[in-house]
Amino acid sequence: MSAKFIKNWDRKDKVSLFERISEKVHRKPPLRERLSNSVYRLNVIQTKLEQLTRKMEQKDRDLFNRCTEALSNGDEERAKIYANECTEIRKVIRVLLRSQLAIEQVTLRLETVREFGDVLGEMGPVASVVHSLKGQLAGILPEVSYELGVIGDTLNGFIVEAGEATGLSWDVEASSEEAQKILQAATAVAEHKIKESLPELPLPTTSVSHEKSSINP
Repeated sequence: MSAKFIKNWDRKDKVSLFERISEKVHRKPPLRERLSNSVYRLNVIQTKLEQLTRKMEQKDRDLFNRCTEALSNGDEERAKIYANECTEIRKVIRVLLRSQLAIEQVTLRLETVREFGDVLGEMGPVASVVHSLKGQLAGILPEVSYELGVIGDTLNGFIVEAGEATGLSWDVEASSEEAQKILQAATAVAEHKIKESLPELPLPTTSVSHEKSSINP
């Protein structure tokens, strides 16, 4: 066996080994695995939102009781202060409830994608909803907002990969419309839950501004 052949053999082996290592390092996990990871992270966020919602609802009850107590004592000015605090807390509760309901829908759709593989059909609206929630929660839970941003970018990556693999493109307009439907449905259910669980304030307060369900891709 000539020295040249041995040299080429060694070179071939070295390149092959490097390529195998490089492929192992840089290769992305399977789509199903990455989807499962996104679902898990969304479930963690859901738990955080539920915990904060319970705390805010308890705080609302405490302030409501103080408000009614102040009214019964004839201290209307103090009662107004408590009522206004309740109003602000209910704004936060509204955002939290809506986010929980929207994330629940997002999770269900991701599980559908994981089972049936309709990435282009389902992923666009889901990614838009996640990015919208990121913006809405930025002033309430910055760490959750950041995590949603990461998840949203991951979902957008799925869309790009699916498009490259199939040669198809996703309908941005249709995705935005579907995302709006998800957010609007979540808003309606959240409003209903608030009316059912939180008592009406006993005196007028500053007006509550209803947040718009805007899409922030």
